[in-house]
Amino acid sequence: MVIASSGGPDPSDGGQSVHEELAPAWVVDPGTPSVARMYDYYLGSKDNFAADRQAAEKIISILPNAREVARANRAFLVRAVRHLARSGIRQFLDIGTGLPTQENVHQVAQAEAPESRVVYVDNDPIVLVHARALLADNPRSIVIDGDMRKPESILGHPGVRTHLDLARPVALIMLAVLHFVTDDAEAARLVGAFREPLAPGSHLVVSHITQGDLDEDAVRRGRDVYTTTTAGGIVPRTAAQVRGFLDGLHVLEPGVVPLHRWRPENAEPEWNGVPGGDILGGVGLVT
Repeated sequence: MVIASSGGPDPSDGGQSVHEELAPAWVVDPGTPSVARMYDYYLGSKDNFAADRQAAEKIISILPNAREVARANRAFLVRAVRHLARSGIRQFLDIGTGLPTQENVHQVAQAEAPESRVVYVDNDPIVLVHARALLADNPRSIVIDGDMRKPESILGHPGVRTHLDLARPVALIMLAVLHFVTDDAEAARLVGAFREPLAPGSHLVVSHITQGDLDEDAVRRGRDVYTTTTAGGIVPRTAAQVRGFLDGLHVLEPGVVPLHRWRPENAEPEWNGVPGGDILGGVGLVT
């Protein structure tokens, strides 16, 4: 079933989207903001509910460059996947994929190498419906229902085991998800659990928000908003902490950096100077 929202009301006008009309059949709580649908709103799409838009606007009032951060994250995903596909990676495992938009992992990878295989993982019902519709005619790409906080259930999932060969190199993608794990030790444990079975030649792609030039009060107010979402919280981490997720790997140049500085293409612009947080990321090679 394909659910399209391109013809729905503009989120800014307060009207209902097609998802708000059909959501009850999907057992979705439209009154609880979803981080996936908030991210969708930051990117200018319409697959979100009023509660998502309201929460996202609160974040924008605290973090004026929230939309810029989201766009930088998306552009980094495209560049990193393209680089890895050109480097010979043919398997991709995307944890916390979010709502489909243009230039998804499978589209970027398969444009470089049509034989590339992709597994998307998410637990948001709307994400799953959209992704399954998008991938209906793409046998090399699948989506599974999985929780990042249970890596063993994802790595042992029949869909992952049949679709990917973990004895061969895999690109493990964890973009803008680890900051929703508020306990530092737990975040490190999860990354370690996902990294442990990766074969030499695999890569870990990570991005994570940092405090940037936000003051402590702004950080606190942002956390308060995210405690009301399906994620239950958010925590910015330092550059050193983000680099820690890649410890023991060969970190590709230019290292762990603000995302707009990671191998920019076509003279991509720098930050526009709007105060706010930042988002860092990098790619590590398993040797």
